[in-house]
Amino acid sequence: MASYQDILNQIETLKKQAEAARRQEMSAAIADIKRLMAQYDITPADLGFGGRAGGGKARAAAPIAKYRDPVSGRTWSGRGRRPAWVLEHEAQGKKLDAFRI
Repeated sequence: MASYQDILNQIETLKKQAEAARRQEMSAAIADIKRLMAQYDITPADLGFGGRAGGGKARAAAPIAKYRDPVSGRTWSGRGRRPAWVLEHEAQGKKLDAFRI
């Protein structure tokens, strides 16, 4: 029976062999991809890389307003710096919850 240290050494050897095989197969796959892209005139944008041509990340939805100024009708989501109208009302002693939508 192999010792614990022998097994650990075998694991390290196998990890190195697996990484070398992965690199070799990956370079062959990349060459195939480049050949097919050139053959069919495919661009990275067609695949969704960079730009918005074939997809990409969608824009995040605008935050929902949680507070409304009764005087001007301006709104605030509660995120980020407090707007001037909130600061003005708070300076007058009013609570933020009074403006909750």
